[in-house]
Amino acid sequence: MTIRLDHINKSFGDVHVLHDVHLSFEEREFVTLVGPSGCGKTTLLRIFAGLETATSGAIFHNDRLVSNLAPGKRDIAMVFQNYALYPQMDVFHNIGYGLRVRGVPKESIKVQVHEVARVLGLEDLLQRKPKQLSGGQRQRVALGRAMVRKPWLFLMDEPLSNLDAKLRVTMRSELKRFHISLETTTVYVTHDQLEAMTMSDRIAVMERGVIQQFGTPQEIYNHPANLFVAGFIGSPPMNVVEKVHVQNGKLFERGSGASHVLPVSSLDSFGTNLADRDLILGIRPQDVRIDPGPAADSLTGTIELIQLVGSEKLLDIRLPGGILLAAEVRADLPVRPTQEVGIEFDASGAHLFDAKTQRNVRHE
Repeated sequence: MTIRLDHINKSFGDVHVLHDVHLSFEEREFVTLVGPSGCGKTTLLRIFAGLETATSGAIFHNDRLVSNLAPGKRDIAMVFQNYALYPQMDVFHNIGYGLRVRGVPKESIKVQVHEVARVLGLEDLLQRKPKQLSGGQRQRVALGRAMVRKPWLFLMDEPLSNLDAKLRVTMRSELKRFHISLETTTVYVTHDQLEAMTMSDRIAVMERGVIQQFGTPQEIYNHPANLFVAGFIGSPPMNVVEKVHVQNGKLFERGSGASHVLPVSSLDSFGTNLADRDLILGIRPQDVRIDPGPAADSLTGTIELIQLVGSEKLLDIRLPGGILLAAEVRADLPVRPTQEVGIEFDASGAHLFDAKTQRNVRHE
């Protein structure tokens, strides 16, 4: 049971929005399209729904061509960013509208709407109009209107973006629970990489209309295909050190006219094709180790800023070459601004990227 987007291209005049997009995933998966604004993720979702027509390419469901069907014939439900509720209708009629236009009998509509309202916790709100609801309640009504149709596919276009931060966290959990209980397939669009990481079975990272990487959250976080994916996924963002090269089995950074050894203990996992290449080092703040009492021969840096973030501290550390490095450490680590500390990188969390192609050398 496979859903396949087969070499989708989309242009608006001379503007190419999607470039040869190919995705294949299984039914009942929660797949997220994530990327910066303007990368083409919403356009791809609208092509999926039939609201836009691809310039070329096709969409298949179990080898059945669906991209030639009108939107109403695809049996797909879409939840929009602005919920698109009918303001003159109460919750009951908003949820049941799709069933009514399909000619479903009134009694059947009543049973199905009440069942969905029970699942979503909307039973006491069925007589209210949208303007009488909170943002989270409106989001659940929009979800209920999609659920009641029992589609084979849910499409969700940034449905949480209009909610406050606390409610977004709650609704992320609710959406994931609904997905599991309904045993349906969901394609979700967001620019929030935290939403993508916490909710998805698999993630498609997009940039400028191209799928940069498609994989599980763990694969994308631990093994980013290129520098863009590495920088976009992860919070706090990955540290990036440019002008890096390998010499005599060690990693060096050229900065401010000097060359500094970078504390990656072993380069064995990166392969042997590293000499005479311009490289970029990526290291996540969680993989930067700090020694408050540095040894004389260690790489040292000066703490410029300390931010307490719950059980961790986020340190901004200035290296000798002028690079500003972020490190995430436990909150009780005894450090202070202006303090000089030793720095070491966890080799298993370090990534090297080719400076020209920006590809992860481990993916070559």
